[in-house]
Formats: sequence, C-alpha cells, structure tokens
Amino acid sequence: MTSLEKTRQVVKILDDKKAENIKVLKIDNITVMTDYFVIASSDNTTHVKALVEEVEFKMKEQGITPLRSEGHQSASWVILDYGDVIVHIFHEEAREYYDLDRLWAAGEELSTAELLG
Repeated sequence: MTSLEKTRQVVKILDDKKAENIKVLKIDNITVMTDYFVIASSDNTTHVKALVEEVEFKMKEQGITPLRSEGHQSASWVILDYGDVIVHIFHEEAREYYDLDRLWAAGEELSTAELLG
C-alpha cells in the first residue's frame, strides 16, 4: 500500500468515526521523517481513545501496524507512526496548544473531501 493509499484509508476511518477537523499535510518535501501527517481531534477524551482504537483496528485488518505509538494513557495527544504516514489524534485543547497545523504550515494541505471521494 502506498503512503497516499494509507493516508486515504486513515482519513476514511477517522471520518467514519466522526473525528473533527481532519487535516492532511503532505510534508515529504520539507522533511525526511515521513510523507504525510494526518491530524484530527475531538473535544472528548473517550472519543479520542475510540478514534485511536478504530484506526489501529482497521489498519491491522489490512496487515498494517504502527511502528510505534505514544500518548494512549493521557488521550490528549496520541501519535500512531506508520512510517510514511504519522497520525496525530488530539483532544481539541491539546491541538490548540501544540498547534501542529501552524508548525507544519509549509507542508501541502490536501483536501480531505478529495481523499474521501
């Protein structure tokens, strides 16, 4: 599965599970760390945990497991690292505080509507 296909799949999973403010940044031209960031949030920690569990479950069904993950206990910012795609699922307050959207603004924002299309 290509990095763009993984990104599409993650966006679909998050959208189906009602994640808020899903944003995709293509950052392969500004870092060697990864190709894409998928950033999503919720205003409820229970929902954050549910989003994380759903992404992990659905991706594992396709034989894809994260290389590492962090933040499960706090559920304010959970990172799922799939190598070429890194998924950030935030509690809304943490998203505002860390402001990855602004920090990585040099990346190319992809339309989630097109990715879901």
